[in-house]
Amino acid sequence: MIRKVTPDDAQAITDIYNPFITHTTVTFETEPVSVDEMRRRIVTLSADYPYYVYEHQGQVLGYCYLHAWKPRAAYARTLEVTIYLAPEAQGHDVGRSMISRLVADARQLGVQALIACITEENTHSMAFHRAMGFKQVSHFESVGYKFGRMLDVVDFELLLV
Repeated sequence: MIRKVTPDDAQAITDIYNPFITHTTVTFETEPVSVDEMRRRIVTLSADYPYYVYEHQGQVLGYCYLHAWKPRAAYARTLEVTIYLAPEAQGHDVGRSMISRLVADARQLGVQALIACITEENTHSMAFHRAMGFKQVSHFESVGYKFGRMLDVVDFELLLV
């Protein structure tokens, strides 16, 4: 079931997100996030943008949200999409359902484009976004440093209008 996030989801979301920080290059955060910090992020983001969790049998298995792509007013009709799934939720159409919900919300909000910023070696996410209709529009070389090496980033875009 996809439902709106609440601050009470902070622990579950932190539990999903922190292994991506400590064990992967999926995110460029380098230090685990506290539950209090995650709660603050949830409250801040969900006040202005759609933010959902995927819950199955009382357990949060994923989360996704839209947020500002750039801070300047001229970019207001372009939003960035973020999604993270627990390992047991991957490959079961959970991500597809969640992104579809965000795309529908974005259309309702009059958003022109959605951007997904992905570490280039995250080939699973790149394939997923392609399957959802996103197209690669950029490739930035050696822009992030994590685990002792420089990493590339690619941006994918989905035009909605």
